[in-house]
Amino acid sequence: MESLSRANSVFALDLCRALNSSNAEGNMFFSPLSISTALGMVYLGARGHTSEEMAKVLSFSSVSDVHSHFKTLTSSINSPSASYTLKLANHLYGEKTFSFLREYLDSTLKLYHADLQAVDFIGASEESRQLINKWVERQTENKMKDLFQPKLVTEWTRLVLVNVIHFKGKWMHRFEEKDTKEMPFKINQNESRPVEMMYQNHKFPFRSIPEYELQVLELTYVKEELSMLILLPNETQDGSDPLLKLESELTLDKLLDWTQRDKMSRWMQIIVHLPKFKLEIESSLSEILQEMGMISVFQETEADLTGMSSQDGLYMSAVVHKACVEVNEDGTEAWAASALGNPIGCARQQFQSFTADHPFMFFIRHNPTNSILFLGRFRGPS
Repeated sequence: MESLSRANSVFALDLCRALNSSNAEGNMFFSPLSISTALGMVYLGARGHTSEEMAKVLSFSSVSDVHSHFKTLTSSINSPSASYTLKLANHLYGEKTFSFLREYLDSTLKLYHADLQAVDFIGASEESRQLINKWVERQTENKMKDLFQPKLVTEWTRLVLVNVIHFKGKWMHRFEEKDTKEMPFKINQNESRPVEMMYQNHKFPFRSIPEYELQVLELTYVKEELSMLILLPNETQDGSDPLLKLESELTLDKLLDWTQRDKMSRWMQIIVHLPKFKLEIESSLSEILQEMGMISVFQETEADLTGMSSQDGLYMSAVVHKACVEVNEDGTEAWAASALGNPIGCARQQFQSFTADHPFMFFIRHNPTNSILFLGRFRGPS
């Protein structure tokens, strides 16, 4: 499972860079695990060059038995907990006149806990779209509506794979509402916008990395099974974009090193200022995945999905991903759907200030499996 977590994390950073190229200035939020899981169900039925392309983009080449690892990972994430909500769910919708291989359907049920529901895409595509959207709503406690917009599901649709991830957690050390004050958030050197800035003073895992002009803070949720990791680059005076530089240079090995608990200071009082924020980001990933090298699966004449069906003409027409996050004094709620020990630095200081009043990256990590559930960038209120 460790190899799959690493592969998913590599894909997460690759996708982050790809999304960056089309939207470097805006906020970003997505669930790499949700996207990987949905694409994993496609990969299960891919063969030949289509399978090879998908494996390369998703970094599955180095993982033996990808699908059984997904089963283990999903079971670990879906373990019941009284302290937080974390649920990963999958579902398949197939055209009722299309013949899917029994072996594929049995495998998706066994490995991804995904049932296939037969629907009438040909004769009732709009009703089918609404049916899929209702399932997503139920899985996210009615928080996510209209994952599939009108005309995304048509009479030509044959198969829709949906993955939903929902997280709701309370901070281990919550922020007090009375300490939240309006403060300016520096979008760049020339522009600021007001935000509701939360505050607290506590001992948190913290690391200063001078060679990368970066501060790293870990805010844990109750029971410490999940954490939010914030990467805050230092502000620059030359007008350059430090967050863009960080995102372009960030590798998995760097991220793992920077956020390693035994390399972070845990005894120091950290004065934290963190904005309250809510993001809702919808992404169409088809073109981006093709730019990353996953090409043939989107082409009707080239896609080899013969592990799903022996009928011709099966291909992936769209990958839609919608993700939302709300961070406040009490904790974090995030949901997404895809259809597819040594003290470091500041040793003489008794207090360390961590003021997130300019753009930063953040991750929500499932600590037992070291899996990145969500990845985001906050550049300020829109």
